[in-house]
Formats: sequence, C-alpha cells, structure tokens
Amino acid sequence: MTAQHQCDGTISPGAAGALEKVLNTRKFNHAPGGWLTRTTEQLQADYDARARWTLKLHRCKVHADPGPEDLAIDFGLYDNSDLVGNGRISNMHPYEMGIEAHAGFMKAYIFAECVSPQLKGSQERPARIRGTLNVGTPVPSDTVATREANLTVLHSVALAVVKKLGCENNAGLPDKPVLKAKSITHSAG
Repeated sequence: MTAQHQCDGTISPGAAGALEKVLNTRKFNHAPGGWLTRTTEQLQADYDARARWTLKLHRCKVHADPGPEDLAIDFGLYDNSDLVGNGRISNMHPYEMGIEAHAGFMKAYIFAECVSPQLKGSQERPARIRGTLNVGTPVPSDTVATREANLTVLHSVALAVVKKLGCENNAGLPDKPVLKAKSITHSAG
C-alpha cells in the first residue's frame, strides 16, 4: 500500500513524499476506509449541536509496513481559547497558513474557519476546525525538514476535509502548503 492510499486517499503526491520521509518507508499497512466520511459527519454533527470542541475524534492511523513507525491525524472543532496567537508552543514553530498553523518534529496543528452550505448558520458563525498530526515511535529528528514534512502531510489531509465539507475558499487553506515560518513577537516584560 502506498502513501497516497492512506487516510482515504487524502494524501497528495507532494504530501506522499513527505509522509514517506516522516515514517522512513515507502510501504504502508492497509488502512481501513470510511475515515474521511466519519470525520466530516462528526464535524457536522458537533457543529449542529453547537459544541465548542469535538469529543469523539476519528483518527486516521498510518503504519509503516513493516515496522513500528506510525502517525495519527484527527480533526475536531476548536474554541478561540485554543489558539496560541503570537505566543509559542514548546518544540513547535508557527507557520503562515490557515487561521494558525504550528509544526514540530512530533506534532503539527492547522486551525481554519469554514463557511459552508452543509453547516447551517456558518455564514454568521463559521465552523472552527482544527487538524492535528501526532507522530508515534520512533521519535524523528528535530529538523526543519521534519517539521515541514509533518505540516505538508497535515495540510493535504486538511484540504481534503474542508473540500468534503464544501467550505468556501477551502476554509482559507491554499492549494499547496505554505512552509514559511511565521515570526514570533515577544512581549516586553
């Protein structure tokens, strides 16, 4: 099974190369289908229920074949208090993508806002969607290339999620990942 077949085929050709780098393999275990539909249905249900956060996450798990290398991707609703703003998360670097994006050697996050006919009321109250990528074992090296590979994979899957939800302007996500690190402002204290 190839990288592009993972997460219901949401891995773009560019992201497939990044996924292979992150997990150090070109072969992957078979991934069960239906993840993308379950995820978008859960996001719709949570939005309709006016939930602040998604409590039931559906994870896309990717496993190298053979090997212990794995990663998991999930999506849920977020609250504005989840945003970091101009601050910094330990071992993470901010990037200029979506409402907010952060990437590190073990994790990546993308925050976006979606207005869609599938989400009643989103014109007035956009759905706040957070994507998370977690890398399992073994721990990859902490390099710019690793961070950018994690963000590239997450961006590819996030783009598929917002397209399936019918988000206007792809919820502000570009067609290709923006791998430009965002400068951090430090407050005088």
